[in-house]
Order: sequence, then structure tokens, then C-alpha cells
Amino acid sequence: MVVGVLRFRLAIYEALSLKDKRRVVKSLKDRLAGRHNVSIAEVDDLDHWQAATLGVALVANEGRFVQSALARIVDEVRAYPHASLLDYDISLL
Repeated sequence: MVVGVLRFRLAIYEALSLKDKRRVVKSLKDRLAGRHNVSIAEVDDLDHWQAATLGVALVANEGRFVQSALARIVDEVRAYPHASLLDYDISLL
């Protein structure tokens, strides 16, 4: 069993309030969870209205699959029009 963890930080420049930020974060979380069958949560920067840090977890039986699936998620986040990917880290356990 392989557990993959992806942590990424976003800048949400168009957010003018926490409500704007939460709308963007919820949209992205729902999109990623639905398309990739992963668990995802906001894990840091909860009270900063133009920043968000999210964590993604994926469990599978093959490390190569987990690595490639998390890389696809990074590519999708990078292309997301409402936020900018600042930084990310992928760990396999």
C-alpha cells in the first residue's frame, strides 16, 4: 500500500474577502475530489483571504500510479483560472 500526500499553496488574487476565497477553494476542492477520487482539505492559511494551503491524500497499491496521479493534479491546479499555484510538495509514504 502506498499513500501519496500532496501539499500545495495558492494565491487567490481576486479574493476581496474570506467569502470570495472560500468560494474559490470549495470549487477547486470539489473539482479535484470528483475527477481524481482523492481526499482534499484546506490545511493552512485559513484566515488569510488571498492565500490557501491545501492537502491531498491518495492511497493505491503502486507508487508510480500515485506519483503520476498527484502530478496530474498539480497540472490541473496550475491551469485553474481563479488561483495561482505558488508552491507544492509531493510525498510518498
